[in-house]
Amino acid sequence: MADVLREVIERLAPLRRNPGSEGEREAAEWIAGRLRAAGADARIEPEVVSSTFYLPIGVLSAMGAAGGVASLLGARRLGAALGAAATAGLWEDLTGGSRRPARRVLPHATVRNVVAEVGDPDAERTFVLVAHHDAARTSFIFDETLPRALIDHVPKLIDRLDRWPPLMGIVALAPALVAAGSLARSRGLVVAGTVIAAGSAAVMADMGTNEVVPGANDNLTAVAVLVAIAEALRERPVPGLRVLLVSTGAEEANQEGMLAFARRHFASLPKETTTFLALEMLGSGELTLVEGEGFLRMYDYPEAFRDELAAAAASVGVRVRRGLRTTYASDALIPRRAGYQCGMLCSVNEYLVPREYHKPTDTPDRLDWDCVADGARVTEALIRRMG
Repeated sequence: MADVLREVIERLAPLRRNPGSEGEREAAEWIAGRLRAAGADARIEPEVVSSTFYLPIGVLSAMGAAGGVASLLGARRLGAALGAAATAGLWEDLTGGSRRPARRVLPHATVRNVVAEVGDPDAERTFVLVAHHDAARTSFIFDETLPRALIDHVPKLIDRLDRWPPLMGIVALAPALVAAGSLARSRGLVVAGTVIAAGSAAVMADMGTNEVVPGANDNLTAVAVLVAIAEALRERPVPGLRVLLVSTGAEEANQEGMLAFARRHFASLPKETTTFLALEMLGSGELTLVEGEGFLRMYDYPEAFRDELAAAAASVGVRVRRGLRTTYASDALIPRRAGYQCGMLCSVNEYLVPREYHKPTDTPDRLDWDCVADGARVTEALIRRMG
């Protein structure tokens, strides 16, 4: 298994894999071919989607700032309307909503989802294992100085924290302050919202000008586990279970790839007999069973599935951290909102954050390879328990 994990990650990490790029296409084609070599029936599903995170969030933040300026110049109704529209757009985008009106008028690109099938195609139950092969752009906003300083100075926080503060909540709050301040004729609220919204737009602009990271941890570790699972199920099939291995091409565009998969496949995947597991950043050091996720609203995963995943880990002697929730969002959010049994397995470092998150240093040599292998073992154990 270790050789397979290294093969996948070291082959794909040099590719510049932002959503819709040539590197993302090359990665998808290689993954599909590698899954076929492992005995899976794999295909590529091209999807035309809005292919960035920073552009729609930046545009909506700029809209909120423009509303604030309009309100301060006396056009309070216009300011309130722009602030409310920006708030609604950010809420939809950041909570996994599928409408996303701002993205409809922004540039689109073709991304590639890889979908492979192993196991019994006629089985009543389906297990969907999800990774993503695209990579994010870096930004100063991903600096870990603050969480490191807090943990170093107050080590007891490790045992008390169940999540870090939701930073994207500040982004969504800004245009809401503009709208509320405009309606209430509160100059202070409008000024505060305008300044924060302009700052948010500036951060997104910075992100858009920065380099695409190698993404070894986020999320080639998960792609490697997909291939390892295909190999394992070829050697020891699981009767009575259909397994879909899915690698999306635009998770870093706020789950646009997974939303496209949902539009194409959810109608044929009954909620009563389908389970999803998303794998994220498995090379940080401590394998973690995430209890829930969400930028603005916390969506807990079904308790029964969390317990089943924990039992699978225990069955192969792998310790997983419990009790953590993430104030970010992954592909698991889409089936969670749709009502499926689902969950997410990831890993964190000693500061309760993923290792080298969205940094140029997210390279294969920085991975905890034992942690990646444990993630593969737990995933295989869960699949065999379900079968």
